[in-house]
Amino acid sequence: MSAEAKSILDRVGKLGIVPIISIDDAADASPLADALVAGGLPLLEITFRTEAAEAAIRSLSRRSDLLLGAGTVLNPDTAKRAVDAGAKFLVTPGFNSKTVRWAVDNGVPILPGTSTPTDLEMAVDHGVTAVKFFPAEALGGVKTLKVLAGPFGMMRFVPTGGITAEAMGSYLAFPKVLAVGGSWMAGKELLAAKRFGDVTALARQALDTVRKSRGAAQ
Repeated sequence: MSAEAKSILDRVGKLGIVPIISIDDAADASPLADALVAGGLPLLEITFRTEAAEAAIRSLSRRSDLLLGAGTVLNPDTAKRAVDAGAKFLVTPGFNSKTVRWAVDNGVPILPGTSTPTDLEMAVDHGVTAVKFFPAEALGGVKTLKVLAGPFGMMRFVPTGGITAEAMGSYLAFPKVLAVGGSWMAGKELLAAKRFGDVTALARQALDTVRKSRGAAQ
């Protein structure tokens, strides 16, 4: 892993929470980013689940106050589009070897989706040291993650999928968790209603949970 890629993942880990955004209107990207930054969370993952994703990433790409990622990256073509638009890291729902290899070969940090020991063995084989654990809650949550992480001491995890503000603390208390991914801070209903003040408040609450959870784990 390049020094730059490691630095980006370290920044994700320092914040401890990744807002996962599915955006329908690229015009919402800037006020959304402003709201997250105001809440102390200058990080977001824009998923390629909507047609507005690439334009939203591109519209934020010149901001120096944001760490910008792309999610739901299903193939190397989408990975390249995301990076060309300005994404600094990639997230996938599953482990697609071609996509992961493209990212590794191009020095782009990637958090590939994993849910089994086989997935994690493939991650190790590709030189990846941080992965997404997905869908976290449906797979049994922290209990399953701890069992899965046991043989892979070199791996850090970003559990995602069904995690709520109330549940995130239990994940963050596990030292192998780099960060938690969640969409509740900027869900579609909040974006549709332009409730950016609520986004700021929820970001602050999430960061407070990060601090408390990690403090209790030490």
